Amino acid sequence: MKKSLKKTLKTVLPIGLGVFLVWYSYNATSEEDRAQIIFYIKEADLFWVGISVLMGILSHVSRAIRWNYLLEPLGYKPKIANNIFIILTSYFANLGIPRSGEILRATALSTYENVPFEKGFGTIVTERVVDLIMLLSIIAITFFLQTDIILAFFEEKGFNLNKLLLVLGAGIVLAGLAFFFLKKSSNPFLLKIKNFGLGLLQGVTSIFKMKHKWAFIFHTLFIWFIYISMFWVIKFTVPETITLTISQLLVAFVFGAFAMTATNGGIGLYPIVVSSALAIFGISSVSGDAFGWIMWISQTLMVVVFGAISFLVLPLLNRK
Repeated sequence: MKKSLKKTLKTVLPIGLGVFLVWYSYNATSEEDRAQIIFYIKEADLFWVGISVLMGILSHVSRAIRWNYLLEPLGYKPKIANNIFIILTSYFANLGIPRSGEILRATALSTYENVPFEKGFGTIVTERVVDLIMLLSIIAITFFLQTDIILAFFEEKGFNLNKLLLVLGAGIVLAGLAFFFLKKSSNPFLLKIKNFGLGLLQGVTSIFKMKHKWAFIFHTLFIWFIYISMFWVIKFTVPETITLTISQLLVAFVFGAFAMTATNGGIGLYPIVVSSALAIFGISSVSGDAFGWIMWISQTLMVVVFGAISFLVLPLLNRK
């Protein structure tokens, strides 16, 4: 009963939060502002929206190719077409149930390419760790490029540099203590955490031992370059955001990346946080909201359309 309730809450709460945020965003804007936002969305240049969507598709193709570089050392080389359809289907599933896509992805790989579930899932976890490292790297670069603006933003919210450094220092100390206790502890539960962490570390370091390590690194950099580029081209759909620089847009990109993990596919939250980030650079809430909604709608529609097609095509492609 408790497990069933927990599963239900994990599914319902993110969707409920997303719906609430859509309602909140709607009610927090005046009728004139809503009309202006809708006008911007309707009048968005479909050329740039199309370029952004095309880039999104390219990122999925690149991810499908990169996946094989992780599977090949294990003795498997699935069809690239299968990888693409499986990845698109998993993103589609994540819109409904958070993190269900990873399970579905490993299951589909096992079904259609005879890759054992645990091995397929292991490569997916490795991918996620690599992507986390890339996101942290982008956050660090963004902070370096926009240090003054970001610090001013935090000070406006009640955080000063000394407080931020104190929090960062406390985090490093706590991480060090946790590492020390994990290393010395013989507690079964802590040993499981330790072994899990070591497994992730081995998975990441194994990249440098694989046959196609430079190709893997290239595709990783390409995927994240595409992510930033598909965000950047959307600036041409809203007049007020055209003059934004890449370093300014990186701040909004980072905000949006965190929003994507908080609710299903960023529903409701993504436009709000992107608009808030753009406001730091003097972009009006109307233009910021329009930018966020155009980006979110275009990419979500891409996942829904191509994910649904992949869901139907995948079993037909492998019916033998």
